[in-house]
Amino acid sequence: MNKGIAITGMGIISAIGNNVEENYSALISGKTGVSKISQIATIHKNAIKVGEIDLTNEQLEAQLGLTPDNNYSRTALLGAIAAKQAVANAQITNMKDYRTGLVSSTSVGGMDMTEKYFYQYLEDEAVQKYIDGHHAGDSTQKIAQQLGIDKSLVTTISTACSSAANAIMFGARLIKSGKLDRVIVGGSDCLSKFTINGFKTLMILSDTDNTPFDENRKGLNLGEAAAFLVLESDEAVRAGNKKVLAYVKGYGNANDAHHQTASSENGDGATLAMEKALKVAGMQPEDIDYINAHGTATANNDLSEGRAFQRIFGHKTPDFSSTKPYTGHTLAAAGGIEAVYAVLALQNNTIYPNLNFETPMKEFNLVPQTQTKEKELNTVLSNSLGFGGNCSTVIFSKKP
Repeated sequence: MNKGIAITGMGIISAIGNNVEENYSALISGKTGVSKISQIATIHKNAIKVGEIDLTNEQLEAQLGLTPDNNYSRTALLGAIAAKQAVANAQITNMKDYRTGLVSSTSVGGMDMTEKYFYQYLEDEAVQKYIDGHHAGDSTQKIAQQLGIDKSLVTTISTACSSAANAIMFGARLIKSGKLDRVIVGGSDCLSKFTINGFKTLMILSDTDNTPFDENRKGLNLGEAAAFLVLESDEAVRAGNKKVLAYVKGYGNANDAHHQTASSENGDGATLAMEKALKVAGMQPEDIDYINAHGTATANNDLSEGRAFQRIFGHKTPDFSSTKPYTGHTLAAAGGIEAVYAVLALQNNTIYPNLNFETPMKEFNLVPQTQTKEKELNTVLSNSLGFGGNCSTVIFSKKP
């Protein structure tokens, strides 16, 4: 039986809350964070709905104590806040007492500042500092600096919507292999006109609240968020007499190599990822108590993921729901925020409702959980299925 990797801290900021407690309260009360766009000047402002964090960059900068001359993107600001929450939650006072690393993920990176100052770069030296903040690795480096571990193993993963799940998997493997004793893992992505325009071009954005696994689903709502987990080795947990929130029990990554953006309609990638995660965990399908589905509410994703459920679980798919109607689809951060939600589900023996569901899909008889449900949970499986066919599954457990 595979031993799990301990989770000792969590931090999150999303459209439904600025910390773990606020997010959980919204989840169990069915409070969505999806609304009309209010903070981005886009021609699509009244045409789509998104999951925005109701804090300005200036308010986020104040939380971090940054001076006005900083070159933080919104992605870096959100990521630093969530990561620092996770470290505080893990009650870490000395980041150098163990070999500690950071694996962060993003898709958007510093795009928000690049598009804001695009036409000024050549003429205005004051905004040229944001050029250095454009690339994906910059937000990771900023987070590392905020945590005081910028001289440690620090790396960035960008595999579209499976990014944060892959960061969790990589962090767990670094500890299992003995390379590190502690890894902060997760992801951060802000909203930007670049992503809004890109997804609009793909014609998969909805002008209404998203409706995962519903026959009449119209598409996804983009969102912004950041979430991080602190993973620690058994030795670090014992030495520090640490409280363990849950364990990363299994993980798997696969690529269905089907299309640049669409998933295989038969769920090949998701099926392989779940199979691998179960194998690593030493579990059988019937050992899974709840699935936090990727569930983006696009025609392609929900069909693909639903068929993957059938291939893995047959006619006995566990209780499942998507939390995308709460936060929107937060791209690289999705696997991170849903990992936090999975751990909260385990801690509170609670399954969250799949908001907005009305009509089962005609292709199969799969109905998500639509009400908050109390149930003894020992394992939660979380799916993150990305563009390019990059599919990842992480299994969380109460027991090692």
